[in-house]
Amino acid sequence: MAPQRPDLASPFSLEFPQSLAVYDEYAAAQRTVDHLSDQEFPVEQLMIVGTDLKRIEKITGRLTTPRVAASGAASGAWFGLFVGLVFVIVSEESLLAALLPPLVIGALFGLIFALTGYAATRGRRDFSSVTQVVATRYEVLVEHKSAARARELLAGLPGALPNPFE
Repeated sequence: MAPQRPDLASPFSLEFPQSLAVYDEYAAAQRTVDHLSDQEFPVEQLMIVGTDLKRIEKITGRLTTPRVAASGAASGAWFGLFVGLVFVIVSEESLLAALLPPLVIGALFGLIFALTGYAATRGRRDFSSVTQVVATRYEVLVEHKSAARARELLAGLPGALPNPFE
């Protein structure tokens, strides 16, 4: 396998990265990069890396058969409406004649598929939720050749972290 040329390397890599600072919040890491950018530091030599990932699941409600049925029908109706709008564009039928059948058929299919999927779970997951993966720490990395200059410039940031290498 041929070695990669530096100009074709991944945009998510740095040459011999060194830690510049570690923060508990993304906004603080972003503020550091923004400060360095304002000082005309070559920010393409920086990277913010989120570490210590955790998955958060927020429960948004209880699933019931009527709620699943309504959601499935509504979802199917939206798809049917889209298909109906395509029919309106390409056919010479009236608006109602082109929109209503796909909308009703879409709602019925959405209802059937949603209830079938819900029945297949057999009550093992009777709730709805949204999930998000978040980092608990954010580390600003810098290429080794510019680390000293970045630390000097960072010292001028109000509320900057003390230099851990002094």
